[in-house]
Amino acid sequence: MRSAGALLWREYRFERRMFWRNRSAAFFNFLLPLIFLALFGAIVAGHRNELDVIVPGIAGMSVMSTTFTALAYNLTFLREQGVLKRIRGTPLPSGVYLCGLALNAVTNAAIQIGIVVVAGRVFFGLGWPPQPLTLIVFAVVGVAAFALLGAALSHAIPSFESAPAIVNSVFVPVILVSGVFFDVKHVPGFLRDIAQALPLEPLINGLTGGLVQGHGALGSHLTALAVIGLWAVVGVVLAVRGFSWEARRG
Repeated sequence: MRSAGALLWREYRFERRMFWRNRSAAFFNFLLPLIFLALFGAIVAGHRNELDVIVPGIAGMSVMSTTFTALAYNLTFLREQGVLKRIRGTPLPSGVYLCGLALNAVTNAAIQIGIVVVAGRVFFGLGWPPQPLTLIVFAVVGVAAFALLGAALSHAIPSFESAPAIVNSVFVPVILVSGVFFDVKHVPGFLRDIAQALPLEPLINGLTGGLVQGHGALGSHLTALAVIGLWAVVGVVLAVRGFSWEARRG
């Protein structure tokens, strides 16, 4: 029998091939955040303070879209189409299959962050990340938290037809209130408090520390890291408790 590592590698390669064959998924995972970066970057070009907000904000949004949004959609589709039920009846270990799905989303997030960093350097002159450790730590914790929350949200979606409405009803307000396109310090106090309690604004805060000169090393962002970690714990509990291999419809 093949080792679990070999099976996971084969499953991961299969998921990568399937992803690139899905043009709409590739567009929303890669091109859409870059379009936002190009548009807002062009608007604030030459204004360093605004660029220091936009680039980390788009990086944070990319993490959320490639993990939270993608996994919420994919797990709902696979469950409702009966794929998860059939997979469970095959010799492929269930854990290997689910890890393959998760690693595919993690890979997309890593590639997207890399693209945003390079674009910020090449097109907007922001320089390379001054605190790479801070960037890496927040990227890893943010990817884990949003992946788990995406899996948890999929359990609350009754059908794939309702998935776009439910996922976007969470995704759009969160990116708007969390300072993806503007400095969250300029919003009303109650909205700022909400943003700081959600995982995206602390993630953007940490990514700013890694990407922008003068925003502190990892030790100055421990509160933001703790908030994201708490959401990761919530995601684990909800993802495990609500998971189902069976379609909701008969």
